[in-house]
Amino acid sequence: MESYLEERFGGVQAKNSSEEALRRWRRLCSVVKNPKRRFRFTANLEKRGEAEAIKHANHEKLRVAVLVSKAALQFIQGLSLRSEYVVPEEVKAAGFQICADELGSIVEGHDSKKLIIHGGVDGIAEKLSTSKTDGLSTDEDSIKRRQDIYGVNKFTESEVRSFWVFVWEALQDTTLIILAVCAFVSLVVGIAMEGWPKGAHDGLGIVASILLVVFVTAASDYRQSLQFKDLDKEKKKIQVQVTRNGFRQRLSIYDLLPGDVVHLAIGDQVPADGLFISGFSLLINESSLTGESEPVAVNADNPFLLSGTKVQDGSCKMLVTTVGMRTQWGKLMATLSEGGDDETPLQVKLNGVATIIGQIGLFFAVITFIVLSQGLFSKKYHEGLLLSWSGDEALELLEHFAIAVTIVVVAVPEGLPLAVTLSLAFAMKKMMNDKALVRHLAACETMGSATTICSDKTGTLTTNHMAVVKACICGNIKEVNGPQNASKLCSELPEIVVKTLLESIFNNTGGEVVFNQDGKYQILGTPTETALLEFALALGGDFKSKRDETKIVKVEPFNSTKKRMSVILELPGGGRRAHCKGASEIVLAACDKFIDDTGSVHPLDKTTADKLNGIIDSFAGEALRTLCLAYREMEEGFSILDHIPSQGYTCIGVVGIKDPVRPGVRESVATCQAAGIMVRMVTGDNINTAKAIARECGILTEEGIAIEGPEFREKSLDELLKLVPKIQVMARSSPLDKHTLVKHLRTTFNDVVAVTGDGTNDAPALHEADIGLAMGIAGTEVAKESADIIILDDNFSTIVTVAKWGRSVYINIQKFVQFQLTVNVVALLVNFSSACFTGNAPLTAVQLLWVNMIMDTLGALALATEPPNNDLMKREPVGRTGKFITNVMWRNILGMSFYQFFVMWYLQTQGKNFFGLERSDTDVALNTIIFNSFVFCQVFNEISSREMEKINRAPRPGWDAHCCRRQADSGRLIMIIEDPYLQSTDIFRLTKLHGIQWS
Repeated sequence: MESYLEERFGGVQAKNSSEEALRRWRRLCSVVKNPKRRFRFTANLEKRGEAEAIKHANHEKLRVAVLVSKAALQFIQGLSLRSEYVVPEEVKAAGFQICADELGSIVEGHDSKKLIIHGGVDGIAEKLSTSKTDGLSTDEDSIKRRQDIYGVNKFTESEVRSFWVFVWEALQDTTLIILAVCAFVSLVVGIAMEGWPKGAHDGLGIVASILLVVFVTAASDYRQSLQFKDLDKEKKKIQVQVTRNGFRQRLSIYDLLPGDVVHLAIGDQVPADGLFISGFSLLINESSLTGESEPVAVNADNPFLLSGTKVQDGSCKMLVTTVGMRTQWGKLMATLSEGGDDETPLQVKLNGVATIIGQIGLFFAVITFIVLSQGLFSKKYHEGLLLSWSGDEALELLEHFAIAVTIVVVAVPEGLPLAVTLSLAFAMKKMMNDKALVRHLAACETMGSATTICSDKTGTLTTNHMAVVKACICGNIKEVNGPQNASKLCSELPEIVVKTLLESIFNNTGGEVVFNQDGKYQILGTPTETALLEFALALGGDFKSKRDETKIVKVEPFNSTKKRMSVILELPGGGRRAHCKGASEIVLAACDKFIDDTGSVHPLDKTTADKLNGIIDSFAGEALRTLCLAYREMEEGFSILDHIPSQGYTCIGVVGIKDPVRPGVRESVATCQAAGIMVRMVTGDNINTAKAIARECGILTEEGIAIEGPEFREKSLDELLKLVPKIQVMARSSPLDKHTLVKHLRTTFNDVVAVTGDGTNDAPALHEADIGLAMGIAGTEVAKESADIIILDDNFSTIVTVAKWGRSVYINIQKFVQFQLTVNVVALLVNFSSACFTGNAPLTAVQLLWVNMIMDTLGALALATEPPNNDLMKREPVGRTGKFITNVMWRNILGMSFYQFFVMWYLQTQGKNFFGLERSDTDVALNTIIFNSFVFCQVFNEISSREMEKINRAPRPGWDAHCCRRQADSGRLIMIIEDPYLQSTDIFRLTKLHGIQWS
């Protein structure tokens, strides 16, 4: 069956499945009992097509708008423009001078002409009653008026469906409708023949069973829908940096309003339509909105920013102009929200299983009906009364038909695909409590098969709470962990060196020191930037005054490829100076001068360079992240349009930043290794720092290899085939190195790879991996959107918990499949064989419906929602090629089916003798016994399915002989437990038997 399923239903992947693969399996499962229920949690391909059409239309609209805007600008240069815009009265009354529609037409249409007419960005800010520096006032009345005029930053979502909608969908099951018709006919004929209430018993029994099945099914489905709704809310919690009342603060994107001043950096998602206020080197990726992958440069000449696009490079301040459903992104998201998640590979496979068994069940149902009815038809034929039927005969034929239909109800495991959804929904909800937010359903089940985890170092294996603890300034190494040591260092350094050092740290940074409403300073930025800024403040620096001394005219932000950040400053006395910081060996290699302990600048000779490289290595050997700070004076001919020079710098110094390993990481890595999951560390740090941390975490072993990205890139394919399986640490890696490693592991070695990432440049690797894990605290919005699971606490131990939940989901679904297939096989065999050999069916329609309810809903709830246990991490991963229905499962299914069938058959043939039912009117009593036995068999079957591999057994004979011995020195009796199957109750019983006190 596994190969058949793989051939016909194996085209759907855990992620990035083609539309053709998604459509193909739907065609194979086109005939089902209840399509609305079966396909509820699958992607709506039509809605996705609509979303793609919107993207294409946006692309064309923007392309035309840009061309028209350029032509308009050329035409209006030198002309005096006059505005014909009339402010609506309600907008004036609210205290504003521009309406939402006008703002939308300016930004969405890239209308430079209208923007100029309204006075540019300054004019728009004034008309929105806001400040470009201080942002909005948070006065409640002002906020309310603004919301009334411009709306809120939310898009239209589909309404939560009520419980009765799920009842209606459950009622649309084809077989239940047929049974309802049978029940109606049974009621009419029965009452006509036998009167009320005796004649209504069978019909009402079927109706009651149908209603019970429908309501239990609807309740289960409704509960799932509420869980998914809660998870969707969590996925959409995005916060941005905003200035309001002159103070920087974090705010939910849903609270943004026109007039807000938003701060954007690399990896951020633009949260609303707006206009560029100021910034550096800003590149925007508009592919999510238009499908166009080429980034767009946004600046004062092209100030338009569209909601939903991503900051690919640079940083800026943005004035929000349009929010919510007035933006193209709002309209697109409203459509996409109805598109749904891709179905998971397990959902598709189990749809295949349900389809195959349904076809088998339908065949047996038809045969059963023919066998049950042939005696009646034969009798009527021989009597010549084929066209004349009595009420009893009609009811008998109707009962045969109802049994056949009910066999289809029981035989078609409609609950199989939904059990996957139920298990995933349960796991996703519980994983939220364990600090993991699942964005894509398939990631849950795929994580259970993971064979490799490629983890970042910073923030995942380490705490991400950084501090400068050592510094080498002017060639002297100093301990600087603490304000006293920092002030002592400051007093020992020449004034010019301190001044240059502070100028470098305070200006060449992606962070910022701001004051909150309590008057206390707060450092904003990455942990590395925060550590440097804290160091500079401890040296006695003043962030604002230092920034006011110079003017930043150009910024090249840090990224994982260059591994450095540079700025150009305009000095107060004239001239320009560049500052550079980044990976120590890279920045030091760009230096040709250094500052000595007197503050003088000297050429950087080989001896001094070797000394500094030795210091860098010694810092790295202590597991410190090292950064080198440097500067250079710029020539007069330099243009800010040119790239900042990469050579000719003067080394200011090297700092060592401590980022301690997280508690519990070593144990978590050991757990992964015991579970057959290889942990590899991929980092941009110095190789010595990486190796020291990897050893501390237990990642780097004697057999493992640590390699640098540049060396990895130079390897041939043949060399990589030998090298990749042994790589445990990759240092100084670029995003491309990470992507290449993941690709080789997946395609060449068939590993199931989980990858962590937090930056924009990690997106390709997260997308390539089987499971992308984004960091929730340090991660950018681009990384989070590319990921399948967001680790909310950035902790490696949480990743291990996710792996455990993934395995739990996979095994829980296997348990339910084993349970349900056993019920299907037995129900088919019992009724079919009985019909063939005795001419009647021991299990009636009502009884089979009852069994179906236990199986489809209560059974799924019990087995598909078991929490994980630690034993899950003591077995090898399933991997990419593992069978879903294993040999052990087949053994259990066939063994349990044979046992149950034997019991049912024995009761049917020998039950009267066994129970002493000698009278002729005891058929009903025997059938009741058979039904109850069948139900209890399923209860015990469900309990047995909780553990598929272990076999319950009694303690071994002679247990006391080899499990007890005397301790020679004290004479005490010591018990050695060697049997892993013994439970505490067994131990208590046996110790009591031998007179041993046990606690």
